Amino acid sequence: MHAFDVLGDPVRRRILELLADGEQASGAVTDVIRAEFGISQPAVSQHLRVLRDSGFASVRAEGTHRFYAVEPAPLREVDAWLDRFRRFWEQRLDALGTELARGRRARRIRAGGALAPPAGFSTDPGRTDPPTERT
Repeated sequence: MHAFDVLGDPVRRRILELLADGEQASGAVTDVIRAEFGISQPAVSQHLRVLRDSGFASVRAEGTHRFYAVEPAPLREVDAWLDRFRRFWEQRLDALGTELARGRRARRIRAGGALAPPAGFSTDPGRTDPPTERT
């Protein structure tokens, strides 16, 4: 199965998101997926099997429990494939970052943060004595 066929399913993507936080027991994964997607335990098991068979997840048995973990190799392959398309969005993301920084700076200036006097100085125009040092 092609990587994008595996990742094209929202249930499998969600399972990978859960596994990205660390190894998870199959029962814990099943509980979350059943609650979020309303599918049966056997259906969740089938999705776990697809992830395992396609190399996106590994399983470790401990007694009667099964623990699943993300396998990074297929994700690196997807990342490498996407690399040639990054130029289409990186420039826009950089521009977005610049605009966000400008907005933060403008809010600080409007709030007086960037133009506020240093601590200990008064903005009272009638005050002529130097500020006293606080201890």
